[in-house]
Amino acid sequence: MSTTDKAPAEAPQQSEDAAEPALGAAGAQLSTAPVEDAPTGAAAGFGVIGWARWFWRQLTSMRVALILLFLLSLGAIPGSLIPQTSVDAMKVAEWQRTHEFWVPLAEKLQLFDVYTSFWFSAIYILLFVSLIGCIVPRTWQFVGQLRGRPPAAPKRLDRLPAHTTWRTDTSPDEVLAHATTLLGRRRFRTEGGTGHVAAEKGYLRETGNLVFHLALIVMLVAFAWGKLYTSEGGKLVLRGSGFSNTLTQYDDFKSGSLFTPDDLPPFSFTLDRFDATYEKTGPQKGTPRDFKAYVTLSKGAHGAPQKAEIEVNKPLEVDGAKVYLLGHGYAPVISVTDPTGKVIFRNAVPMLPQDSNLTSAGAIKVTDGYRNKNGEKEQLGFSAQFVPTFAGKGGGTMLSQFPAADLPVIALNAYHGSLGVDSGLPQNVYQLDTRKMQQFTKENGDPFAQMLEPKETMTLPDGAGTVTFEGIERWATFSVTRQPGSGLALAGAIAAIAGLAGSLFIQRRRIWVRAVAGKDGVTVVEMAGLGRSESARLPQELADLAAVLHERAPSAPHPVEAQAEAEEEQGERG
Repeated sequence: MSTTDKAPAEAPQQSEDAAEPALGAAGAQLSTAPVEDAPTGAAAGFGVIGWARWFWRQLTSMRVALILLFLLSLGAIPGSLIPQTSVDAMKVAEWQRTHEFWVPLAEKLQLFDVYTSFWFSAIYILLFVSLIGCIVPRTWQFVGQLRGRPPAAPKRLDRLPAHTTWRTDTSPDEVLAHATTLLGRRRFRTEGGTGHVAAEKGYLRETGNLVFHLALIVMLVAFAWGKLYTSEGGKLVLRGSGFSNTLTQYDDFKSGSLFTPDDLPPFSFTLDRFDATYEKTGPQKGTPRDFKAYVTLSKGAHGAPQKAEIEVNKPLEVDGAKVYLLGHGYAPVISVTDPTGKVIFRNAVPMLPQDSNLTSAGAIKVTDGYRNKNGEKEQLGFSAQFVPTFAGKGGGTMLSQFPAADLPVIALNAYHGSLGVDSGLPQNVYQLDTRKMQQFTKENGDPFAQMLEPKETMTLPDGAGTVTFEGIERWATFSVTRQPGSGLALAGAIAAIAGLAGSLFIQRRRIWVRAVAGKDGVTVVEMAGLGRSESARLPQELADLAAVLHERAPSAPHPVEAQAEAEEEQGERG
């Protein structure tokens, strides 16, 4: 190393040497902060190894760790503002249609897959490495401090921030013995020396600091683990129907990159009943009060059936998976006959709610078994609007007045032709594709549509068949989620809060008690304290300790005062 490189590194040492006469080993060793290395510019003279060491020091510094944590929070912003492919591919496609100008840039920056992008992963890994590189040396340093003993008292205790002294007739050995006992009872670590007692307390401050950093690593690991192995799927289940926890049963499903179908816990359930209650009067009329799904659960491949209940915010837990109740609605039971009167379709068709009163919309698709009166194969389709509580004819449009099924009505528009389901392209089951279909018309040429109440039948034009509204079923949607790292993340968060509280509110401090006999034979007692940071608690704590020790070793009269008292007493006798 060159002479110019040495000079900056020696400056701090000279400062410490200058402070040594005042504080001695105690002041030099009290701080638990890591010692700064030479200035960053000194690394330039080391070549590749020097630059590597410089980069490592920068990466493991607190400044860079905070910068990386800030960048990680900034990187999460586009993940919350821009739709993510892993969450909802349909929303991504819609965003791309409405923001065509930004699509090329967004794809290059992987903004549709933020949390698995190269830049977000790089920040995540660098933060992980930075925390580990910061914790390991601090841990060894802390272990060394725990194994060490409190340093000897400085030469000049009166120069410390908190200091007190008094004279006593109690012998120095007795004073030090009382001090050792007192400090030990206050959970100080004590160490005796020649004419003094050294004590130290507050090691939990650095423990809290280490726990906080370790907890951050635990949370990073938990989030990564959960992201890689997570799974979440949704399923709409009709009353009386069942669900088995396999991939083919889900309506939609997304998972982490390391997830496999074998990770799904084996279970199944049947929706026996769904109850919903609403406020019937007052300004909150129609407000939901209670939703509850009653199911019959079977764990494993051959588990015994057992009854269970699922409520909002009260999921059903099965082998690490949680089954949440998300929503509910109505499924009108519709039957369709062909021109010969043969029933070619009979099923409960779920309708999707459009408002809080469960005004719902959907589509009824008859894909097989229909032949028109000419014997030609066709498909039937009906766009449907359903209201559980109709205002009545002449009372307005098809908008529900209340979410309960008090006066259910369904409005149907009938089409015939090709539904397009044979093209191999996916379709929305709740929407009707009428591009290759023709709407049935009345004799006057108007579109054919009709409203039906339960048990009513609609006859299609030209004897094309009939449609009957037979009744109503209920459905509920469930979300089955599996987050393997959630418990670990919660434990890490609690540990981080506890560690942060310890590092902020616990103070590292040292107390010294010196007792020596003066030239007049009276013991001089000195007490002083030194903390890592300025605080009003240290003088208060020292004052409390001094008051207790003073009771065991009370002050002796000053020589001048003692002589005056003796002369006064002698005069009274004379």
